Amino acid sequence: MSTPRTRRRASVVALSAALALTAAGCGDDDKSDGAGSGSGGKKGGPVVVATTTWEGAFAKAAGAEDVTVLVPPSTQHAPDYDPKPSDLAAVAKADFVLYAPFEPYADKIKDAAGSDAELVKVNLDNDAGKVRGEVTRLGGLFGTKGAAARWNKTFDREYARLSKDLKASWPGGRSPAVVSQVFTTWSARMAGARTVGTYGPEAVTASQLAGLSAKKPALVLDNAHMSTGKVLPDSGAEQVKIVNYPGKDLELLPVYREAAAQLKKAMKGA
Repeated sequence: MSTPRTRRRASVVALSAALALTAAGCGDDDKSDGAGSGSGGKKGGPVVVATTTWEGAFAKAAGAEDVTVLVPPSTQHAPDYDPKPSDLAAVAKADFVLYAPFEPYADKIKDAAGSDAELVKVNLDNDAGKVRGEVTRLGGLFGTKGAAARWNKTFDREYARLSKDLKASWPGGRSPAVVSQVFTTWSARMAGARTVGTYGPEAVTASQLAGLSAKKPALVLDNAHMSTGKVLPDSGAEQVKIVNYPGKDLELLPVYREAAAQLKKAMKGA
């Protein structure tokens, strides 16, 4: 008699075989950066598989200790990633699978998860309030509420420190006007900047370019993961590269520190 886990493993084997044929056709044999990046290792508590380091960092902040990330941190544009058989094998052992709805490979991950792993949609947004909410929610799912609450307290202290420092760096003591890519507006809020316009994720059209330039922003906050080059080349605004995804250590706080450092540097020159 088959069990849910038996059926799930059979689904994973079938999908793995299909993906193996796809990988062979594409000639992709790079195994160095695949499944297993992140905190990894059997450390007790829930086994979590996250599609990217962004979801993985949310899981770690919420108190998960056994986290495997599928998309290599070196991947410039994570939604372009194609899951490998080794990724699906990792999913087969998971208690929770974390993914974002905009990731086109999410359906393959969901199929591989079968009926045992709990699929969790994560709202990938570094806005401070949304981060606190997601970390709290995941802590409740994982049974790690205490760890999630402690992380949120640390985050609140660090965020307040960075925000205060950025506001003290305003050029001429006045909040700078910025144009921001839609997924980097969180950094403008951290700096207390005035967002006078947004763009993306689609390419900026000629009419949008004229409209945004007319706002006379001091800074353009560009998304490092979806950059199309100089956004407002003739506006005189300094473009700041904002990174959303954490590194292999799955730590969220360095994302805020790096964004603050880049913004502070840019404001000095504004």
